[in-house]
Amino acid sequence: MWPFICQFIEKLFRETIEPAVRGANNHLSTFSFTKIDIGHQPLRINGVKVYTENVDKRQIILDLQISFVGNCEIDLEIKRYFCRAGVKSIQIHGTMRVILEPLIGDMPLIGALSLFFLRKPVMLQILSCFSFFFPLPLLEINWTGLTNLLDVPGLNGLSDTIILDIISNYLVLPNRITVPLVSEVQIAQLRFPIPKGVLRIHFIEAQDLEGKDTYLKGIVKGKSDPYGIIRVGNQIFQSKVIKENLNPKWNEVYEALVYEHPGQELEIELFDEDPDKDDFLGSLMIDLIEVEKERLLDEWFTLDEVSKGKLHLKLEWLTLMPTADNLDKVLTSIRADKDQANDGLSSALLILYLDSARNLPVSYVLMDTLLS
Repeated sequence: MWPFICQFIEKLFRETIEPAVRGANNHLSTFSFTKIDIGHQPLRINGVKVYTENVDKRQIILDLQISFVGNCEIDLEIKRYFCRAGVKSIQIHGTMRVILEPLIGDMPLIGALSLFFLRKPVMLQILSCFSFFFPLPLLEINWTGLTNLLDVPGLNGLSDTIILDIISNYLVLPNRITVPLVSEVQIAQLRFPIPKGVLRIHFIEAQDLEGKDTYLKGIVKGKSDPYGIIRVGNQIFQSKVIKENLNPKWNEVYEALVYEHPGQELEIELFDEDPDKDDFLGSLMIDLIEVEKERLLDEWFTLDEVSKGKLHLKLEWLTLMPTADNLDKVLTSIRADKDQANDGLSSALLILYLDSARNLPVSYVLMDTLLS
């Protein structure tokens, strides 16, 4: 089966990624893959989880624990600048979600499959710098000719990390790869689904945090300058910093779109801001299924991976309505919330699907055309 998967990946590179790169920047208009060899080492699946609760009857949701250490060879060039570069090995480890939908009554019984990561992969070399982490997917790419690639005008501001960010974001929720298995399936609805709901996060306060700022070479314990990083999928929020306080009060509100709640979590890390390296103050993970069931959670949560500290959160699950019939009721509820600034809370969600464009004006002339 692996050779056929490699054929699909090569087709994906040439028909999807290559045109996308060419259109991203006029300096990349002559970008092309000259060789795509994924290698003979197949991807391994170390575990499978099948969801049986909170799942639509017309779909099957799987979480695959994957591990891929590929001896691949991918060469690319930008003819306009006589630039050649490539990739000689790729490693990726983590949990990939696979959704089989819609289920149909004819063979092959499945209309399409979608693949994506719930969380953004991190590089192995970045991960090794931390003693604490969430179970994130891991990604490492061994480049050849990266220096040549970064010499191209328009790309000199990039770094290895940014390039990995661009690549990984193709596979991170809400982005996904969708493969139709029958011709009748509505591929646009599967690639760009409507969010399941909105998570409103009231990031209120913390108590009894560890004092990381020390004096007299560590003899005297001081205070901390705490702030929080909140993640829901690839949506990341950062709170303000409260100076010299072990019981900080933030009273901030964030709103995140939730596309997949079975298996998706709210992730929070607290740090002490320092001039050199920020110190870790604790972490917290909350299953979004629990928030959806309760609709409203207003609790103190004990921080993990530290000896002490608690975090006060108020979490609201907001369901999307297809009509504006209840809009006045929603606005009244927002105005009645005396604890928060009313102008910072949303009452509706605008979803725009851009289908296609035709007869666009030509904004520039390719260098190859001028030279021919």
